[in-house]
Amino acid sequence: MGGATDQLKRILDRATEGRALSESDIVTLFAARDGDFEHVCASADALRAAASGERVAYVVNRNINYTNVCYFRCKFCAFSKGKLAANLRGRPYDLALEEIQRRSREAWERGATEVCLQGGIHPDYTGATYLAICRAIKAVTPDMHIHAFSPLEVAQGARTLGLPVADFLTELKTAGLGTLPGTAAEILDDEVRRIICPDKITTQQWLDVVETAHAAGLRTTATVMYGHVEGPEHWARHLLRLRALQARTGGLTEFVPLPFVPMETPIYLHGRARSGPTYREAILMHAVARLALHPYVTNIQTSWVKMGPHGVKACLRAGANDLGGTLMNESISRAAGAVQGEELPPAAMEALISSIGRKPAQRTTLYQDASAERRAASFAAAPLAAPIHTPAHRYDPERLNSAPASRRDSLVRMGSQ
Repeated sequence: MGGATDQLKRILDRATEGRALSESDIVTLFAARDGDFEHVCASADALRAAASGERVAYVVNRNINYTNVCYFRCKFCAFSKGKLAANLRGRPYDLALEEIQRRSREAWERGATEVCLQGGIHPDYTGATYLAICRAIKAVTPDMHIHAFSPLEVAQGARTLGLPVADFLTELKTAGLGTLPGTAAEILDDEVRRIICPDKITTQQWLDVVETAHAAGLRTTATVMYGHVEGPEHWARHLLRLRALQARTGGLTEFVPLPFVPMETPIYLHGRARSGPTYREAILMHAVARLALHPYVTNIQTSWVKMGPHGVKACLRAGANDLGGTLMNESISRAAGAVQGEELPPAAMEALISSIGRKPAQRTTLYQDASAERRAASFAAAPLAAPIHTPAHRYDPERLNSAPASRRDSLVRMGSQ
């Protein structure tokens, strides 16, 4: 590895010291190639080693996507089933509470410590729906950690009940919610959001909901979806906004880069988006995030669903220290065209981690070690039963694209109250 340029060395020195980088500094890091690319990755990996040693963690969890009916029209999404997505994968479904409970029980029996729940914004869902889901899960698996509801779902649920977001989050916490996934972030820059998700919550609204959750004692993750219509300057703004948030609250558990999977998405099918990030960009997103968020965010997760085994190994050598969840059922990425599979069981997780000389560790959602009992159950897991996708009997494509427009408009106007 040759010597880094003077400019790059100065930026890496500031990042390693934990000093805030400027937008232009971060754009420079994302432009790194050849020897500079190697220096960026090596600096990020050194910070990773200092923060977490050789430990690479993962959580045994189950994804439960409770509906794929959605009245929002995000152009990057191949998962939700509205009128404009009727030609994409899968029939509309709306899981019965009994099926959510069955999947939660089965996950617990297979060693899971977490269920992760997200779905489309069904036009008939209210905040009461999300509360009922939490209570139903806790009724059958009281020790299961519920990691659920993006800031968009929280904002929508609060609005339908006429509650401030803070009050609704308190109700969710009482009902059993443990943490929130920091999805619906996409790119935290409204220049991009106006193109890919114009009827979704704004950058500031996303940040407000997450900060309100942290104030309520609910920790969250944070994500980025990259490789569509945005550029390095937008990635930089996204990271800087997350760094500022974490400096205020300390509530982020991890940062999760999610490369855009284009194949079945409307924006790509209409020729209006890239076909995802390059391999170099994907590795740099993990490395630059480690550098730009240091020392506030200590866990950088790499997605085996999005990156595949070869890609996650490269990310683990470039600042990442976590492999996320075993998932059991992965729906959203596969709907967009990902091909990595629906589950990576513990034995496969640990083999992958060990193959690069790191030490695997099974963790909980909040990064504690999983108990010996949970670990044993996860390695002795029986095969999954076939999931039941309760048909969305109330699904009406015409209504989905007309009546809820006022709901979208009011949600975009609302803040965190």
